[in-house]
Amino acid sequence: MSKRNTQLRRHAISNLVNQQGEVSVEELSQQFETSEVTIRKDLASLEKNGQLLRRYGGAIALPSEVTSEEINGEVSIRKVELAEAAAKLIRDHNRIVVDSGSTTAALIQQLNTKRGLVVMTNSLNVANALNELENEPHLLMTGGTWDAHSESFQGQVAETVLRSYDFDQLFIGADGVDLDRGTTTFNELVGLSKVMAEVSREVIVMVESEKVARKIPNLELSWEAIDILVTNKDLSPEYRQQIESNGIKVVLA
Repeated sequence: MSKRNTQLRRHAISNLVNQQGEVSVEELSQQFETSEVTIRKDLASLEKNGQLLRRYGGAIALPSEVTSEEINGEVSIRKVELAEAAAKLIRDHNRIVVDSGSTTAALIQQLNTKRGLVVMTNSLNVANALNELENEPHLLMTGGTWDAHSESFQGQVAETVLRSYDFDQLFIGADGVDLDRGTTTFNELVGLSKVMAEVSREVIVMVESEKVARKIPNLELSWEAIDILVTNKDLSPEYRQQIESNGIKVVLA
């Protein structure tokens, strides 16, 4: 295979990950006779297109429950429903943090009727959406080190900036909900999420109901750090009861 044929190489990498379950940058570099820098760019592109998950030194195949989810209109509608319900929790002049992610980004279009908001984010997508609102909320950015995996700013600089403020509410998503522990994520960078929760009086998690009870290893926020969980109305009564037993208010959209 030609080293220049990027599309064919990435297609082959995707197939290899699905067959083996896990691959390393080093072995891919050797197999395709290209630099590790190029392979990392390949993995970043494949992850962005939803074909694999990057891990330190390589990549793994997407869990079956993730690959079965279609990115379609129904999913978008469910996220809008969450955003509408979450926006009702925001008062005029609140100081809020909006974490990166497609679910939390859906919240921005619901903020146009709010007045005097101060919004901190670590996401360029969220920041750009906020700038387009007619009510012009006051925008703050964390800065920090850009993380291509989460498409957000992370690291000590971002944490230091956050600790310089205090906020009324944090709106944050999750890749999964562990009924025993709290919210979980595929991303191993969870330090900033914890700081966001620490500097906010109220922590609101926005997560689709199908992600509840999904098994993911990385704990993001424990139940002790969460106040409200906004999810879809088809959440099972058993799951709702178990979540509420941790002192969490459940809002169904």
